[in-house]
Amino acid sequence: MTEYRTLHEPEINRTLFQDFIRRQVVTKCWRKEHGQWIIKDAPFIDDWTEEDYLVLIDCLKHTISTGGLVHGAFVNHSLKGFIAVLPEIFGGENQYMDLAAIHVSQDMRNSGIGKTLFLTAKQWAKEKGAKKLYISAHSAVESQAFYKKMGCVEAKVYQQKHVEEEPFDCQLEVGL
Repeated sequence: MTEYRTLHEPEINRTLFQDFIRRQVVTKCWRKEHGQWIIKDAPFIDDWTEEDYLVLIDCLKHTISTGGLVHGAFVNHSLKGFIAVLPEIFGGENQYMDLAAIHVSQDMRNSGIGKTLFLTAKQWAKEKGAKKLYISAHSAVESQAFYKKMGCVEAKVYQQKHVEEEPFDCQLEVGL
């Protein structure tokens, strides 16, 4: 059975992620070329280093301390998925909130955890006054299939900070 709950700053540490497997084997990615989206071969393995985990922990703690949401999915008391939504509303009339993170452990993908977490993020953002979630999303074909299934489309307005930080990400939005 999966337990879903909001995480609190003191519990976010390296031990929380001891059973979390970030690994994603990527073979094909979406790329925008000449204004058109195409699928290209782009094989690589996406995994987090110890330094990446430390940066993630700092980011998640900051999200909580500034009023954002960090919500996790636990299986047998082990973290197997999480989302982070930043508290600021941006984007003028689009009224976006940033889905800063959504990750499901490799051993639990396609189990419904991602969908449940995504719906939690949408509900929370709506309750806080946003009209849409903004997602700077991994361009892997599998990742994009998930977002499309969740109703995401290309963002009307790109958040330049995200484009600069992750130029190969797909910039998406979903109405709340």
